[in-house]
Amino acid sequence: MKRLCIILILLSATLRGLAQQDTFTLVRTYRGDVVNAALDNLDNLYIISSKGQVKKFNAVGDSVAIYNQFRNYGQLFSLDVANPLKVLLFYKDFSTVVVLDRFLASLATIDLRKLSILQPAAVGLSYDNNIWVFDTYDNKLKKIDEQGNKLLETSDLRAVFSQGIDPQKIISDNGLVYVADTTAGIFVFDNYGTFKKKIVMKSWQSLAVNSNSLIGTTHELITVYNTGTLMQTQRRPPMFSPYVHAFSTANKFVRFSADSLQIYQFRF
Repeated sequence: MKRLCIILILLSATLRGLAQQDTFTLVRTYRGDVVNAALDNLDNLYIISSKGQVKKFNAVGDSVAIYNQFRNYGQLFSLDVANPLKVLLFYKDFSTVVVLDRFLASLATIDLRKLSILQPAAVGLSYDNNIWVFDTYDNKLKKIDEQGNKLLETSDLRAVFSQGIDPQKIISDNGLVYVADTTAGIFVFDNYGTFKKKIVMKSWQSLAVNSNSLIGTTHELITVYNTGTLMQTQRRPPMFSPYVHAFSTANKFVRFSADSLQIYQFRF
């Protein structure tokens, strides 16, 4: 009987491992200089090199565009590819947003300091292709257009939260705006800047939104949080070591080292 129990335990663990492997299917591999990366909803891959160059590859791996005009702005802080036709580069140290077209040609360069946005923490594309910016100087969420016109701003959110927040990411999806702080949580607004709720989801490396689900990654786990049911599930990604970072989109998991990147189909 004891031997039978041990066999059943081992069989159960094996089946769980096989199911876990079935969750992730390797679909693409990239080899080269990688400091950061992004994947849009058309499966175009964007690679940021150690020099700051941005390279774009289509869904079958062909190189289609390169952005080289990066030397004036310092280190790239974030890359927003929510709309493949309008890519946002945020150079936080220089308070500058660069807007690119689908060929990574420059459409606009916005100096946020000239708009009296003094401490921009995060930027993100809005549903109407304008730009959300969170300014930690006055703790306000602001919307601007490519010409630098301020379209909307909230009141000082310290009066609402009794605390300042310092977000790393802004995501607009399905009529909502997610202002995400890996330490304080995720603050949800509507498209008009009205605060709706706070989601206590912290300590993520990267964050994605898929309809009513938030997908957060850490070094070891992918957490899928359903904002409707408040339930969460977790998956342990396949091993790929050494690695620098990992992130998820709605249906892909990406993990990379300094010279290699792998894209997995992700089912949850």
